[in-house]
Amino acid sequence: MFLSRLAKALGLFLFLCFWVTITHAQTSAPTSPKNVWPKQTIRIVVSFTPGGAPDILARVLAESWQKNLGVPVVVENRPGYGGNIGADLVAKSDPDGYTLLIGTVGIHAINGALYEKMSFDPVKDFTPISFLASTPNVLIVNKKLGVNNLHELIELAKSKPNELTFGSSGVGTSLHMSGELFKEMAGIQIRHIPYKGRAQSLPDLVSGRISMLFDNLSSSLPLIKAGEVQALGVTTLKRSHAAPDIPTFAEQGLSGFEAVSWFSLMGPAHLPPTIQKHLNQLTRRTFNDPEIRARLLAGGLEPAPGSPADLSKLISQESTKWSRVVQQSGAKLE
Repeated sequence: MFLSRLAKALGLFLFLCFWVTITHAQTSAPTSPKNVWPKQTIRIVVSFTPGGAPDILARVLAESWQKNLGVPVVVENRPGYGGNIGADLVAKSDPDGYTLLIGTVGIHAINGALYEKMSFDPVKDFTPISFLASTPNVLIVNKKLGVNNLHELIELAKSKPNELTFGSSGVGTSLHMSGELFKEMAGIQIRHIPYKGRAQSLPDLVSGRISMLFDNLSSSLPLIKAGEVQALGVTTLKRSHAAPDIPTFAEQGLSGFEAVSWFSLMGPAHLPPTIQKHLNQLTRRTFNDPEIRARLLAGGLEPAPGSPADLSKLISQESTKWSRVVQQSGAKLE
């Protein structure tokens, strides 16, 4: 009898232990999207040609995430129409965290004012995830132009209205708008020559087919250091840590001149908050890594990952600023 009661008690004890273990496992299991996401290849869309700042940042993310997430992370370049082609692809993709966009000031703060018809809304059709980095734009000129600073260039442009040309990586990009702002503030007339990307514009600058080019400092720094082009000024209010010898536009008489290229990580609208949060954490971890930060800073990019709310606020502020510039320039595209 005693042994029977002991066996029943022991059985009940083991059952209770098993039940407590299962219950604890169920209640303490992490609810992070790591349990359900990612399960397949993540695609980061870059709306510009390879080699530029958006492409560099996408590949930094892809390399880091692939090591940590255990799934392939690919970068897909879809250039054209000032970034609209790649952005449209992401805007219309499923909001599942597998298709993301390297957002730019052009896509999210300029194109809405520049294009008469858009196949997507640059704000409402995206979920902000994190700011990534910024870089000064830099004005570089053909060395045979014979100018050594901004003042000399302005005087030359005033003596030859509409004869000098400036290139950019596309209509509506921050590089194009840097040129329009320069024209407005300097009181000069120079013609804009848009390209599909920097890979096409740089050979024309070096050969003299165009007079000058607005480019991301991070992209043109190797050419500047090699002496193949002349850098006249950076478009930020402060000099760049990566190129402290290049003066700002403001230092050379255009007080208040500022045109920064910035880049962000965006998903389609209605991205689940759990995935948005997880992607934000992954992005912060990547760009706060000391080795990655040092590498980007040396190349002229200034990483500063932040919250989705901060990114939304920036987009709103930049949209107001660049809408005014677009309106004053008279630029309008179908």
